[in-house]
Amino acid sequence: MLSLLLKTCSRLSVLLCVFILFPLFLEAQNTAQAHYERGKNHMAEENWYSAVESFLECLRINSAHAEGTAALAECYYELAEFDEALNWARRARQLSRGNMSIANLEAFILIALGQLDAASVLVTDILAREPYNREALFAAGELDIARNRPSQAMLRYRDAVRRYPDDRRLLISLALLTLSLGDADTALLYINNALTQHPGDARVYYYASYIYSMNNRITDAIRFAEQALHFRPAHIPSQSLMATLRYRNAQYEEASRLCDILIANNRQNMSAWYLKGLSFLRMGRQQEAITVLTTAISINENAEFVRAILEETIISSTALEDPRRERFAAWHFNRARSFRQRNLMEQSLFEYRRGLRLNPFAADRREYAELLRIQGYPARFLEELRFLQDQGMADRSLNDAVEAYSSLLSNAMFRQWQVNPVDLAERHWNVAVFSLAGQSSFYHADAGSVAAGVIRELLVHDRNINVLDLELRQASFSQGFRQARENSADYFLLVSVSENERDISIKAEAFTGRTGSPAGTFYAYRTGTDRLRDASRGIVSQLSSSIPLRGRLLIRRQGQALVNKGRADGIQQGTVFDVVKRGRPQAANDGFSLVYSDDELVGRLTITNVDEEIAIGTLARNGFFDRIEPGDEIILQTDRTARPSAESSANPELRALLRTLR
Repeated sequence: MLSLLLKTCSRLSVLLCVFILFPLFLEAQNTAQAHYERGKNHMAEENWYSAVESFLECLRINSAHAEGTAALAECYYELAEFDEALNWARRARQLSRGNMSIANLEAFILIALGQLDAASVLVTDILAREPYNREALFAAGELDIARNRPSQAMLRYRDAVRRYPDDRRLLISLALLTLSLGDADTALLYINNALTQHPGDARVYYYASYIYSMNNRITDAIRFAEQALHFRPAHIPSQSLMATLRYRNAQYEEASRLCDILIANNRQNMSAWYLKGLSFLRMGRQQEAITVLTTAISINENAEFVRAILEETIISSTALEDPRRERFAAWHFNRARSFRQRNLMEQSLFEYRRGLRLNPFAADRREYAELLRIQGYPARFLEELRFLQDQGMADRSLNDAVEAYSSLLSNAMFRQWQVNPVDLAERHWNVAVFSLAGQSSFYHADAGSVAAGVIRELLVHDRNINVLDLELRQASFSQGFRQARENSADYFLLVSVSENERDISIKAEAFTGRTGSPAGTFYAYRTGTDRLRDASRGIVSQLSSSIPLRGRLLIRRQGQALVNKGRADGIQQGTVFDVVKRGRPQAANDGFSLVYSDDELVGRLTITNVDEEIAIGTLARNGFFDRIEPGDEIILQTDRTARPSAESSANPELRALLRTLR
């Protein structure tokens, strides 16, 4: 009887607990769901920060809320926090294993992280289960684009649009993809179809504005941007695009005003600071531009585009004694020392040279000289030290080094032949670097001209090329061609840029200065910090490898000859040059090569001894008569004329635009 009574009491206790706790459980569930719904509303407004806050609160109350977990992953994806997004997406998949929407989200995140093989496995699995899953088809298309297979992506999108002819995202994706492939008419056809099908959608107007702007139809682009802002006044991407369009339409005051709004919304918005500074420059207000850009650099010192135009403005508009030159040069010298400590010599050289361009009389020139010595250029090391002596910046150790290296080089080749290599230095190719004035990327207006400026600065240090000091921004190809031809350029480059928040791709189309015919196209893709500098270096490296090495035969002594190219130009013992009559070689009508007849080829020179800036070789005449004379040209046609392999990469701007379509 007692045991029966105890069992009855126990059951009553359990029922009592359930009766008390179940309403609390329901209340918690309702509260979690309320936070989830609030977060979804924030997502609809693209207020990602508030959405994250709501979903985190939802999961604090109910950690097993699958929809909230997936939504949180999507918010982090939109904020480009892809590692965190992947973490939450995988948690969501554990909570809802059969949910293909979450699986698709994970695939998109993996693509953004560059884990293309893992994404491919996931997308293939989804399509095997659901062959016409729309999100999986988008993921497969983005995967093709990430692997630089845009034609394959085009086929996927076209097949999908036949099944879903009014799908906004498909129509915009096709418009963006065809635009990136150079088919502007088809791009306009697709985006106009999207406008017809979705007349009240702010996103469609936003992408229409972008596509029309890339076709240089700025008036139409402004009209569509106004429509996007009419439907969504606080849409930050539309505000940014409108500011860029006002700038490109020469409405610089209005562009600056719009930048102020963007900066007030997010002080870390480097694109807005950059555009504001650029607007002041176009209005001729250099000092105000310097102030704006200096403020931006104080917020983010690694903003490459901001720093590039800021330093160019300081160089062009301030005196050598201006203290700002010393300040910004010091930043480069510190980086140069950091690179040198890590044995990154090329990067260190770039930073020293950039710093010395800002402040030529800096004592840090001695460190630059030491770097040249370490790399095996004692004559150039001595030249830099003598410059410091001339400026009254020498001390006892520097004077001792000058004396020691002067003695060391007393038996150098240039002493034996009684020549001064500094006076003999000669650049044999004239190259102009341009960008079309309307070339803007998604993130930076006039991005092409900024990259062209960096490329031109790097080319100054190529001993085979004389880079012409011409206006970087050209209104059209014909104007650039005219400038190049009238200034006797052998080649000219047209530089363009596409980028997203992390990656940059630079394209440089080379044309012959005499005929305007295409000579070649170079691509460079980089990611991470210093990507503008590193991609520009990639373009310069490809160009330098393509242009034939030229020099001049200076002195002839019987079967030996001295030429004005040496180890600093990449000459090695055993290199064989053509010797051609002076003034006869001519750049080919297309491609990178020099043309001359067999009669103009008077001999060959085989290098036997190489010094820093000069070399000696043995001569072999071409034909019965010896027609080789001092002043004849030496030309290295082999290897150098081979086209370098282009750096292939996906279009970063296209990938960013497609990602924001989610």
